[in-house]
Amino acid sequence: MKKACRKVLCVFLCLVMAVPFAVFALAADDAQAETAGAFTQDDFLTTKGTKIVNRKGEQVILKGVNIGSWMIWEDWLSPYEETTDHYDSLETLIDRFGLEEAYALMDTYMDNWFTEYDLDRIAEMGFNCVRVPFWYRNFYYDDIGTKILDENGEWDFSRLDWVVSECAKRGLYVILDMHGAPGFQSDAPHNGKGGSCGLYEQTEQGEFYRSLTVELWTAIAERFKGNPAVAMYDLLNEPMCDVDATEVERRINNEYIYTILYDAVRAADDDHIITMECIWTGFALPPTWFKGWNNVVYQVHFYNNSDFIFALFLFLQKILHPNVPMLMGEFYPHQKTTWEGCFKSMKLFNYSWMLWTYKAAGHMMWESDWCLYGSRDGFERAKLKTDSYEEIARKLGECMQTPNGYVDTGHYEKNVADHLG
Repeated sequence: MKKACRKVLCVFLCLVMAVPFAVFALAADDAQAETAGAFTQDDFLTTKGTKIVNRKGEQVILKGVNIGSWMIWEDWLSPYEETTDHYDSLETLIDRFGLEEAYALMDTYMDNWFTEYDLDRIAEMGFNCVRVPFWYRNFYYDDIGTKILDENGEWDFSRLDWVVSECAKRGLYVILDMHGAPGFQSDAPHNGKGGSCGLYEQTEQGEFYRSLTVELWTAIAERFKGNPAVAMYDLLNEPMCDVDATEVERRINNEYIYTILYDAVRAADDDHIITMECIWTGFALPPTWFKGWNNVVYQVHFYNNSDFIFALFLFLQKILHPNVPMLMGEFYPHQKTTWEGCFKSMKLFNYSWMLWTYKAAGHMMWESDWCLYGSRDGFERAKLKTDSYEEIARKLGECMQTPNGYVDTGHYEKNVADHLG
C-alpha cells in the first residue's frame, strides 16, 4: 500500500514539475516561430520549368529592389571621395588608422546606410524581395584569407544573418549576391576593385582566389541551408564585365567558374535556387541541360536606350534558354527606355525583376531614375585621405540614415507602385 502511494505521489510530482517545462517549451516554439517571421517551409522557393514556385506549387514572381552601396561601395553611389573604389578606400583607411579602426568605420556606415526603417519602407511599398550585394572583404580582412571573426571566435556572418532575419519578419525574400569575389570577377570597379580580374587566371594565385571563393560560398550555403527567406544564391555579379574578350572567351570563362561554384554550393545545399548571370547576352551561359544544372535561374542585367531593344533583348534570352526561369537582376529606364515599357515587357515574358537601386548618394540623385531615395542637395562626402577619423565617422554616421539625409525621388509613386500587384 505504501509503495503504491509512493508511486502515485511520484507521478503527481512529475506532472507538476513538467508543467513549467512544457510552458517554457511552448514559449520557445513561439519565439522560434516569431523569429521565422512571415515565412514557413511552404514558402521555400524552387524552380519548375520556366517558373519560380513555392512548395505549394504556386508561382512566385519576384519583384524587388537592390540594396546597392550598402555592403560594397561604388564611387558614384556612395558618399566618399579621394579614392577610386571600395578596395582603395578600405586600404586607405587601414593605412591611416589601422585594421580595427578602418573596419569600425565600415561598420558605422553599414549600421546607418540601411536600417530596419528601410526594410519597413520596402515592405510597405509592396516589394517581395531584396537583392543584397556583398563582397569578400565583408568576411575576410585581406586577400590571403584571414577570416573576420565574431565575439565567439566564429566566422562573422552577422550582417547577412541580420538582413535575412529582418527580411523574413517582413515577408521579403533575399537574393544573396556575390558582387565582388576574391581576386575579382571583372575589370569593373563595381566588383570592389577596377582593372583587377584575377579570378579566372590559370596561375597559382588564380587557383587560390578560386579556393577562397569556394570556401566563402560553401560557408554561406551551409549557413542558410533550409532557410525559406533566402530566394537564391547569386554566384557572381556581372562576370567578365568590362573585360576585353570575345563572346567565346566569356562563355568559356563563365562556364568554367560557374561549374566550380555550382558544384561547391550543391555539395553544401541541395535545395536553394542558384542564379547565374548572362552578361551581357544569353550566349555567355551554356544550356542548363548541357551541364546538368538543376534548380537554377538565369539572370540578365540591362541598361539600354529603347523600349523596343529592351523587349527584343528579353525575348531573345527566352529563345536561347527556353527551359529556365529568367530574372532581370538589375535595370532602370535608361535614356529613351521608359518605366512602363520595361515593366510591360518583363510581365509579357514572365521575368522576375530587381530595380537598381534602393538608395544612392551623389549629385542630383534626389531626382535620379537610378534610385528610389537620393541624397539631399548639399550632402557631404567623406574625404578618406584628408578628413580626420572623427570627421569621417560623422559623415558616415547618422546623416546616412534615410530619414536624415535622403529624399524620395518620386519614382515609386509615379512609375513603380502600379506594377507591384
